Amino acid sequence: MIFAAGLGTRLRPLTDTMPKALVPVAGKPLLQHVIERLQTFGFERIVINIHHFGQQIIDFLDAHDRFGLDILISDERNSLLETGGGIKHARHLFDPTSPILIHNVDILSNADLDTLYASPAAEASLLVSDRPSSRHLLFDDAFRLVGWQNVKTGELRGRQGCHALAFSGIHLFHPSLFPMMDQWPERFSIIDFYLNVCSDHLLLGIPSPHLRLMDVGKIDTLAEADAFASSVK
Repeated sequence: MIFAAGLGTRLRPLTDTMPKALVPVAGKPLLQHVIERLQTFGFERIVINIHHFGQQIIDFLDAHDRFGLDILISDERNSLLETGGGIKHARHLFDPTSPILIHNVDILSNADLDTLYASPAAEASLLVSDRPSSRHLLFDDAFRLVGWQNVKTGELRGRQGCHALAFSGIHLFHPSLFPMMDQWPERFSIIDFYLNVCSDHLLLGIPSPHLRLMDVGKIDTLAEADAFASSVK
């Protein structure tokens, strides 16, 4: 599943007329970069959620014959559901027996998705790395998720862990977690959900020491993103 529903407010004024997913980087939209990377790893079926200028995303996919893939749309144009709500809303589009790769549309990286899938069996596996970030996920020595901290404000949720690592925006979600979402509201954060269930369910951080990653989130980083996208092909 590619998260493509966000408003992209940090990329204004570009996102005043287009969705963040279609902001061009190195000659093609962010969404195309992610789709083509997933193709490289053999993915054949992709769910994309839409909200902000959602029809533009549909038109783009149709103009490219959906890249020869089985691409399904999870429509959130009536209400933006955040990350957890977006997964819950798309539940009916997934194979209930297979782990779901979740990938933010604004993330460019050299992430080895095969390694992520080969990681120990868990109900969620979060790709993380030791890199500068204002927020960290906290893991114990077995790399089980135990908490979250905001480095700038000092806010701490859960218990202090041995390993403070930055989340990549790429993770595996197993459908066995869907029943735990039944009592959650329509709109919620997947990180809030993970932190709520991690004491009773196996949620693992998967460290990637060689991960190169860029969050294309701000208008003044687009030139840097052009060079970065070319360097991780």
